[in-house]
Amino acid sequence: MRKATVYQLRCEPLPVVRIGMIGLGHRGQKTLQRYADIEGSEITCLADIDAEAVERANQQLALSGRHLARTFSGTEAWREVCRQPDVDVVYVCTDWNTHAMIAIEAMECGKHVAVEVPLATTVEDCHRVVEVAERTRRHCFMTENCCYDWFHLATLSLAETGALGIITHCEGAYIHDWRDLFSHQAMPGRQGFYEESCHHGGNPYPTHAIGPIAQLLGFHRHDAMDCLVAMTGQAAGEDSLLGHVSSALISTRKGATVLLQFDGTTPRPYSRLQTVCGTKGFVQKYPQPVVQTEDGLRDGEHAEKFMKRMLHTPAGRLWMQGHHLGVDNEMNYAMDRRLVYCLQRGLPLDIDVYDAAEWSCLAELTRESAIAYGKQVKIPDFTNYG
Repeated sequence: MRKATVYQLRCEPLPVVRIGMIGLGHRGQKTLQRYADIEGSEITCLADIDAEAVERANQQLALSGRHLARTFSGTEAWREVCRQPDVDVVYVCTDWNTHAMIAIEAMECGKHVAVEVPLATTVEDCHRVVEVAERTRRHCFMTENCCYDWFHLATLSLAETGALGIITHCEGAYIHDWRDLFSHQAMPGRQGFYEESCHHGGNPYPTHAIGPIAQLLGFHRHDAMDCLVAMTGQAAGEDSLLGHVSSALISTRKGATVLLQFDGTTPRPYSRLQTVCGTKGFVQKYPQPVVQTEDGLRDGEHAEKFMKRMLHTPAGRLWMQGHHLGVDNEMNYAMDRRLVYCLQRGLPLDIDVYDAAEWSCLAELTRESAIAYGKQVKIPDFTNYG
């Protein structure tokens, strides 16, 4: 058992959250745009391998009326940002394979971290990041925006009222037809990401699906994932790129089951399933909202109106605020505002390093199981206290 834990970690409040952004490609530029609407934060440093990307990012700051940031470019630019005295949070928007490395360096330099999904691509790196977070006592927040989806936030509130009873089964997914994005012309510089993901062999993108479920079931709080079995559909098409549908079944220590799916290569409509089965109630977001409780069945618009009345938590109110403001993505708005709010007040974050490790490690573990034709695989306990 470890002597230290960063569960419910509280750190010194930050009056203004000063952010150093690393990685200014498509996702980084979008993040920079979002933070123009986030009070209490300031972008102080920008870094990317590509000097032109850094310049575009600084121009974006200027166009939005924000102060220009100090800029760093080249292969070691990310290290420079981690060492800057006016950076409180290193925000990582780089390629997946570099997330753990940068997060570790940033925390070793005394910085908090906000990292795009996934935290890491291997179980070993997940353990390494957790160890450094515990030793340095720095926040490591994974920016899983699906945990700020309105239906999920409403489901959390509904479950707290007892209307769902004991939750026995959940389903989550990332189903998104990526086939048109496999060509260089369709997605310059990004087609490799989609192709590699669909060739992964397991579920390369599990956090959108598992994050909301983990919060609902209280992983490393009230319950924990125990083991999984996974299978992936056979390859099809001339380039063997199609058909890779991954399905995993997870059991928890308290006996709940979780179905996770990933599908980027079939014509199925976009879905994250968001299905919750309880002894008293049932909810599901896709293909249309459905809520069944002891007082009746609601679907479509009636279910949506009912669930949106449940958005009375801090994150839920922020989602509604973003909706009324007309932001591009209310999930991102609520996530960004909550992160800055908690850092300013020295509060524990909604997503901690244990969450980030537990959800991210499923990519390697689902692949391990699927390659072995559904072998049962144990899921690590990253906390060592539960």
